[in-house]
Amino acid sequence: YLLKKITVLLGGRVSEELVFNKVSSGAQDDLKKATQIARKMVCNWGMSKKLGPITLGRSEEHIFLGKEMFQIKDFSEETARIIDEEIKNIVLSCYEKAKTILTQYLYKLHKIAQTLLEEETIDADRFKLILEGN
Repeated sequence: YLLKKITVLLGGRVSEELVFNKVSSGAQDDLKKATQIARKMVCNWGMSKKLGPITLGRSEEHIFLGKEMFQIKDFSEETARIIDEEIKNIVLSCYEKAKTILTQYLYKLHKIAQTLLEEETIDADRFKLILEGN
């Protein structure tokens, strides 16, 4: 579920790359969310192949900071490097998955875009028809 969610979040960025051969800042929030999920997978939920089923970093609240949460780094620089590497691997793997899917169905993406240009909106039934190739 989490990897699919990251893949979907990266779809807009991949679409820009495939359609316009460049990227904009439009996917900034999606990239942020994708990275946050990957970080939680590695640091909070023990979903890292290299680090195993452990949690890393402690969260603490500070009254004087308006009860804002912040991470306390309780691991080595080497572990921090592995964390960064694992997060990057998760995001890049999902990016490649999104790129593979969108490349395979690029003609349908263009068809949906063309329909939106002509009709301005597409309801769910029409969208399904386009995806099914009708």
